Amino acid sequence: MAPMTIRAAAERLGVGYSTFKRWVHGGRVRTIRTDGGHHRVSEAELDRLAAHQQPSAKPDARESEDDAGLAGLSARNRLHGFIDEVRIDGLLAQVRLRVGDQWLTAVITADAVKSLRLRRGESAIAVVKSTEVMIARPAARTILSRRVTRRRSTRRR
Repeated sequence: MAPMTIRAAAERLGVGYSTFKRWVHGGRVRTIRTDGGHHRVSEAELDRLAAHQQPSAKPDARESEDDAGLAGLSARNRLHGFIDEVRIDGLLAQVRLRVGDQWLTAVITADAVKSLRLRRGESAIAVVKSTEVMIARPAARTILSRRVTRRRSTRRR
């Protein structure tokens, strides 16, 4: 596929033109220069950027539409993220979603991947519905928080 213009690449990643241009001039984005001196972005570079792009705190318009479509679900745990990897093997597929600096892996049918058109770098929503959820804390943090609490409580007296 032919390299994209800066404006088209920015639109595809869901960032502003000026932001993307600042990334180009700052060296964050690898570009190809045309004979006229214009920057072009390859498909591989867009895939790399999409995989490393942090989801914004505010969902974009497409995610808002998706949420409206999900309003009928009883599950309230919806995690917005970006697809990091899609593996299809026979009838099943493994989809790895990046939510902030964490990853969530789901095993779904290959038909679902095809009908939802799930591709690496695209935004997606993981909807979690479970009868059991476990929560754990690291042991080091637990000990530290108890010590801080004790110190604070003795100072107040």
